[in-house]
Amino acid sequence: MSVSSATQNPRKAFPEGANPLMRQEYVMQGDRWRIAFITDSLVRVEWSESGIFEDHCTQMTLNRNFKEATQIHIRQYEEDGYLVVDTPTIHLMYDRKPFTKEGLQIHVKGMNGFCDTWHYGDDQHANLHGTARTLDGVDGTTELGVGLNSPDGWAIIDDSASNVLVENANAADGSLTDGVGGVAVQSRSHSEIDLYFFGYGHRYAEAVQDFYQLTGPTPLLPRFALGNWWSRYYRYSADEYIDLMDRFDREGLPFTTSVIDMDWHLTELDPSYGSGWTGYSWNTELFPNPKHFLEQLHERGLHITLNVHPRDGVRAFEDAYQKMAKTLGINPDSGEAVEFDLTNPKFVDAYFDMHHDLEDQGVDFWWIDWQQGGVTKQVGLDPLWMLNHLHYLDSAREGRWPLTFSRYAGPGSHRYPVGFSGDTIVSWSSLRFQPYFTATASNIGYGWWSHDIGGHVSGIRDEELEARWYQLGVFSPINRLHSSASPFNGKEPWNFHEPVRSAMVDVLRLRQALLPYLYTMNWRNAAEGKELIEPMYWQYPEMGEAYNVPNEYFFGSELIAAPITEAMDKASMRAKAKVWLPQGEWFDFFSGRRYHSDAKSGMNFYAWRGIETLPLFAKAGGIVPMQSDCTSNSTENPAAMDVLVFPGADGSFTLREDDGQYAPGGDISRMHTADTSIIFDSHSSTLTISHVRGDEGIVPKQRTWTVVFRGVARSTVLVDGVHSEHTSYDPDTLSLKVQVGVTETDRDIVLSFPQGLHLAENPIDNDLFNICNDAQIAYSLKEGANWALEGSGIRALTALRTMSYESKDDKGQAQTQYLPESVIAALEEVLLRS
Repeated sequence: MSVSSATQNPRKAFPEGANPLMRQEYVMQGDRWRIAFITDSLVRVEWSESGIFEDHCTQMTLNRNFKEATQIHIRQYEEDGYLVVDTPTIHLMYDRKPFTKEGLQIHVKGMNGFCDTWHYGDDQHANLHGTARTLDGVDGTTELGVGLNSPDGWAIIDDSASNVLVENANAADGSLTDGVGGVAVQSRSHSEIDLYFFGYGHRYAEAVQDFYQLTGPTPLLPRFALGNWWSRYYRYSADEYIDLMDRFDREGLPFTTSVIDMDWHLTELDPSYGSGWTGYSWNTELFPNPKHFLEQLHERGLHITLNVHPRDGVRAFEDAYQKMAKTLGINPDSGEAVEFDLTNPKFVDAYFDMHHDLEDQGVDFWWIDWQQGGVTKQVGLDPLWMLNHLHYLDSAREGRWPLTFSRYAGPGSHRYPVGFSGDTIVSWSSLRFQPYFTATASNIGYGWWSHDIGGHVSGIRDEELEARWYQLGVFSPINRLHSSASPFNGKEPWNFHEPVRSAMVDVLRLRQALLPYLYTMNWRNAAEGKELIEPMYWQYPEMGEAYNVPNEYFFGSELIAAPITEAMDKASMRAKAKVWLPQGEWFDFFSGRRYHSDAKSGMNFYAWRGIETLPLFAKAGGIVPMQSDCTSNSTENPAAMDVLVFPGADGSFTLREDDGQYAPGGDISRMHTADTSIIFDSHSSTLTISHVRGDEGIVPKQRTWTVVFRGVARSTVLVDGVHSEHTSYDPDTLSLKVQVGVTETDRDIVLSFPQGLHLAENPIDNDLFNICNDAQIAYSLKEGANWALEGSGIRALTALRTMSYESKDDKGQAQTQYLPESVIAALEEVLLRS
């Protein structure tokens, strides 16, 4: 039954926070041109032959009036027949004629480059890119769209082709509506050039934050979405699937989200109906009792999404056909298919009624797998964008936490998370592209990508490749394992040999442990517009080195990740990733080894790691809160917490938690939250875990705290002024563990070090020996290298390249082997890090 009230159905409500009218005091206009300053650095430029200009919201743009922005500082004057507008950051000149390179230009101040001035029509050759619609079939790189950032200091986003959103529009004109009395999505009534000039220089993060103000913020994700997702294109039966989830639980493999691909519905059809890709009727041979099956998954703490390919509409074999046909005025006895048509409001309402019936059985959200182009009956309306828009708004009905899972449909798609990047190829070249692809998407504000971790189709079986892909997944926005139906392509860790199996298990548990950190970053993204993943050049835009590590990125406020995307070198038994560490002190997250980057230009090197880990670095002063239980899939606010602290500088972290209830109307400022501040004072060697501030009832009244100081020497610890007897020291990871025990969350906890907390010396000799020991080379080379290093340290590097070993091949011919360059490079990393 259709719901006609906007209050009952948020699909029919105008977008939250929409304010499309620009501030008139910052608008300059002629008969056919209009220029408006939205901030000092953001300019809207329009040309309309009809003299009509667009003041509605568009598919991309919701808010052209930044109410909270400070006054825009404009100086406007005439010069040689040009309109000149000057702000603290840009200088605009326009001849008031149809746009040309000579007649319209905007200079970005402070860039001092050859291309720091945009002339209308200029190619954005230096643009740092945004993202792409899909990685379907991509084996390596693919073309990316433009982003908001460029070393030149400017970027252009073209909104000329967007449909518009019209409040309280009359659907009688044939335009698509979100619902009766709601918002119509219409083609523009006129053609015009509608450009947004982002002249933020190298203030990359600020450009994205203002883009969010212009287009709407990224919504807050539910906590479960940040855990591990299980997905496979496979004909599971209900019993098989439940048994698999139970084995995951027995093995201590925590999955929070269950993705069920298209075989949940009927796929083997009478040929008269066409393809089986589209379907909405449960396959009761595989799932005899769908409601009970979904209840079983919920009982196991899983949240469920089903795959849908909606293109073929609703055909006569579907359970929902009779109801939908009557709604659309089709004689059900005719067998005529209900056409998929998002430009028909009656179809839209009936389409969502069908989904609601399935949701009543226990479906939590939908995987919208649209792959069939961008054309509808309405000019300029991309069906993918419309599906994302409608499904996201509809998913918020009845106070639910809104969530969709779909493909990217252009700038502004961040409003409809989570993104599905498509069917990836199982190859090293595919893996190699994904860290860059993920980080670069932040340049267009698209922060919640979900990739097919492990690769979906084709390729070859390579267990090392799978382990490295798992590691990337844990340090991706969303970690969703996925694979094809091939019996040889399952991603279950027990399908792999040691040590790959253990490496996979470890990182899945690490992802679950990181939920408190990830959820706080999720809040930071939604409330402050700061991305979970940032390219290195965001924080270091004047450092050329930051642009030369495309596969390295900041992972939240405390960490830098550089996933390994190259196969292991057989001589060193390690694989490498190119790393650049900015000036300062950094710690290996896992081993506690310290990297001293003293040069202003930072430190460039290759990080060499075995199969069990990846290059992951924490800044000095870094604090990473984690949950102690990493083997169950609980997403409750944890009663036992681990705090990982990397000393060497002052640091602080404020843990954000909430009650799991989404904000009324999407206003997260109205949500019930609790904050716990964790502060490290390096001068006094004191760590303070503060009492909970905010809604105290959200977190457990008591918590068990374990604090691990990584990269430190053995030390005496006082907890609240009393000598702690519950401490231990791990020399392998240079970690001092302090088990604080159970404490009330309404009081502070103070850990102090009466003799100071001292950083550990890097165990260089031990690490060098381990590299030599692991190396698959002649024993004499191992011994010679180890002896030289013990005697001369870093000065031995030149001598290592002269070492050789004489042997004979299988035919008895003499041959000379040298110490492999990969082994030398791995030794070099140890010698140079401090």
